[in-house]
Amino acid sequence: MGKAEFLTPKAIANRIKSKGLQKLRWYCQMCQKQCRDENGFKCHCLSESHQRQLLLASEDPQQFMDYFSIEFRNDFLELLRRRFGTKRVHNNIIYNEYISNREHVHMNATQWETLTDFTKWLGREGYCKVDETPKGWYMQYIDRDPETIRRMEEQEKRKKQDLDDEERSAKFIEDQVRRGKEGKEEEAPVYTELKRENEEEKVVFNLNKGSSSSATSSSKSSVLGPSALKLPSGVPAGKRKEAQHASAESRDKKKKSALEEIIALEEEKKKASRTDYWLQPEIVVKIITKKLGEKYYKKKAVVNEVVDKYTAVVRVIGSGDKLKLDQTHLETVIPAPGKRVLILNGGYRGNTAILDSINEKKFCATVIIDSGLSKSHKLEGVQYEDISKLA
Repeated sequence: MGKAEFLTPKAIANRIKSKGLQKLRWYCQMCQKQCRDENGFKCHCLSESHQRQLLLASEDPQQFMDYFSIEFRNDFLELLRRRFGTKRVHNNIIYNEYISNREHVHMNATQWETLTDFTKWLGREGYCKVDETPKGWYMQYIDRDPETIRRMEEQEKRKKQDLDDEERSAKFIEDQVRRGKEGKEEEAPVYTELKRENEEEKVVFNLNKGSSSSATSSSKSSVLGPSALKLPSGVPAGKRKEAQHASAESRDKKKKSALEEIIALEEEKKKASRTDYWLQPEIVVKIITKKLGEKYYKKKAVVNEVVDKYTAVVRVIGSGDKLKLDQTHLETVIPAPGKRVLILNGGYRGNTAILDSINEKKFCATVIIDSGLSKSHKLEGVQYEDISKLA
């Protein structure tokens, strides 16, 4: 039976069938040929080319196994280096990406029987850092490229140089401060603040320096105190005005500093109140686990009840199904600007807010608090995981 022509339906059907991965038991590693069914594999094994290849392999089988092992190792490590770099990743994830290529070298043609054996071998030979967990084996690529090592050394030198520059600058500033303190002149006189003990009593100024025994002098000294308006001799009127202005500014500054100090303490307290749990009732979340099937994957739901700090009962929007999920299987939902959100973490946890803007480059948002003592307070740089849309 002749071979079908290029654009005939049978040729097109054959090309469609040959796409993608086929069954491993019908693959011949020696000839690097994939058969589609058992009959095709049997015909290939009886072919002259396959028999000739077997004769070559029988002369030195170890050489062929070493060749396939080296090819498998190089391709696997190249994929790990390019795809994941020096990140810690599960070995099965890398293997699944590796075998997605039709032309890959199969593991049954190498010296390793299982993926676990291959992972342990990489750890013993120093190609990767491997560790076993209840979820399986994880590996981390060790980059020994001379260019990468040189670049890292240059970064370390640059950091050390920056630190040296900062230390020199700090020392220079300390020397300047010390010299300033050594050559500092006597401090200027401190002018006391003008205070009234009784709001109803009149303030009387005595502008006559000679009449010290007059009634006005006694009332002035009783109301304002002996040092309220006394200035050193030779101080001009302009200096007096500056002193009064400075005293007024210092009074306002004292009033503001007390309030600012309270606000600063509250801010520090709120910043220190971050937790590792964020679930709250009546917020909209997205299901990100595939363990429940495609029916619920990336579906939005409303949190009905928080069972404990890390688990919640959610109601799927649309179907109304109720699910009990851990917070690791959920993620927050960011609405459009102008919508109401709930702050889930940090010092303002539990407060509702209005979403003002979204910074997609930095993965953060700006919100305006809409409830509580901090109402109308604007928060910038709030991470996506710290806020979620209200139901």
